[in-house]
Amino acid sequence: MELTRRDATIALAALSSGGAAAVGLRAVRERDDPPDRLDDDAVVSAMIALAEVLYPSAVSGVEPFVETFVTDRLEREGHGEALRATVTDLNELAVAWHDAAIDELSPAAREELLREAGADVADEVPDGTTAERVRYFVVNELLMALYTSPTGGELVGIENPQGHPGGTDTYQRGPPS
Repeated sequence: MELTRRDATIALAALSSGGAAAVGLRAVRERDDPPDRLDDDAVVSAMIALAEVLYPSAVSGVEPFVETFVTDRLEREGHGEALRATVTDLNELAVAWHDAAIDELSPAAREELLREAGADVADEVPDGTTAERVRYFVVNELLMALYTSPTGGELVGIENPQGHPGGTDTYQRGPPS
């Protein structure tokens, strides 16, 4: 199943975060990020690399999908800064533990990094520990993007994800057998 930028836009619209504006084009703007914070391109690259290990192997088109979704989320006041800070912290762990940035690690090493950081067992807390923030801003964000899109929803039998119109035939027939 191939994810598209349109899937990302639909997922964003379902989250009411201005998905219609996210057409895959990145707004160029100057920002006063702390010097040690990853820039938006590095955050997007890291999120794409992490999505490649979080998403089922049956999914293709991950890069444009995640780029569109994450670019929009980075533009959200407050959320974008927290996302940047969380990915920066995770990237620092990657460098400390694996001697490479997230997007330079092998898929197995990326998966191991998430486990080592504790993201697989942590609660999702936006202002919590690094593990809790990684769970909230990285793992849950990427999975939410996937499963609120029409293509991702099909993978788990959600024919008509929240916010995605499916037409009258979707509610007039019974569930699939």
